[in-house]
Amino acid sequence: MSEWENLIPRPTSKFLKVRCLSCESEQIVFSNTSHEVKCRTCGEVLAEPTGGKAKIKGSVIAVLG
Repeated sequence: MSEWENLIPRPTSKFLKVRCLSCESEQIVFSNTSHEVKCRTCGEVLAEPTGGKAKIKGSVIAVLG
């Protein structure tokens, strides 16, 4: 079984629970987002796309998945 685990690639992207630095609200963000993600409450930018992993501007609370 371990031979098959090496042949099948696992995704490196995950969903992140991010807390906004200005208003303290929480939102779920994809780690490889291709669009700018803004806070639903105050409009602060939480994640910026960089072509690969997103640049997270808030604080990451939890990694989901």
